[in-house]
Amino acid sequence: MVEAPYCSPPHKELLTPSLALPKNSCDCHVHVFGPAERYPYQTKRAYTPHDCTPDMLFDLHDALGIQRAVIVQASVHGTDNTAILDAVALAPQRLRAVASVSPEVSDRELARLHEGGVRAIRVNMVDKGGMPFKSLDELEAMADRIADMGWHIELLAHVEEVEELPELASRLSVPISVGHFGYTKAALTVAHPGYDRFLGLVREGRCWVKLTAPYRISDEGGVPYSDVRPFADALVRAAPERLIWGSDWPHVMQVKPMPHDAHLLDLLGDWVTDPSIRRMLFVDNPSALYGFDEFAAAKRNSPLVSQSPGLAGEN
Repeated sequence: MVEAPYCSPPHKELLTPSLALPKNSCDCHVHVFGPAERYPYQTKRAYTPHDCTPDMLFDLHDALGIQRAVIVQASVHGTDNTAILDAVALAPQRLRAVASVSPEVSDRELARLHEGGVRAIRVNMVDKGGMPFKSLDELEAMADRIADMGWHIELLAHVEEVEELPELASRLSVPISVGHFGYTKAALTVAHPGYDRFLGLVREGRCWVKLTAPYRISDEGGVPYSDVRPFADALVRAAPERLIWGSDWPHVMQVKPMPHDAHLLDLLGDWVTDPSIRRMLFVDNPSALYGFDEFAAAKRNSPLVSQSPGLAGEN
């Protein structure tokens, strides 16, 4: 069997951003890998990562001024969540996780994952690489199983292609989040009818959005990814109380020049200049969605939360 090729590693040099982050800022989308002999990868994978361990992540976040993080299960690990659970156990007050499970996962396993800091399941409809959900139709039953734990469903999909997303969101008993600005290629622009439909869903408060990985949708070769700026502006106008930020470290399968995470942070600082909205993105919204603070449990799934003017100042 031919092994999946190695992808480029992140920069070893750690830079400090110009943007000063508020206390308890959160990086809501990172992965951890290795050592590979301890956390092996599944054979059905699209890439092979270099070791990018929790210690490396902690060093990065110290340089960036970040105190909290959400470790997202990578497709190369399939439904073996050992690596993310072990990482969270190193700093359980500082870390949360998003796991991958199959529709057949047991209630006992879900309870174990919750105890280990998991607060969502990931459903990757783009880079499946062994991720188990085959269609969005399977999500309603799973949502009902995780609702009482206060979890949500993190969906990776090209939102402009998913016509049924608003209707699905209305049926699900848990919130959804979507990564990479909605994963619509910048060349399609925010005027695309499918993206405009998605913005309507966001405005209604039925969907959280991760402002992550502009390089994955940009046609530009590097920072400032100016063709992604209209997407950020449109989302901030739509619902700043539903936006979160993530670095996407260690930037797996990056075919463009590898970005420095400090530059990605400064880029978002250029795009979002209002201090109160920045606090939502980095502190209050992650606290609500991932349960870092006590007020989160009451806020996250309340039918009134989408009508609130924002979460700033509540933790």
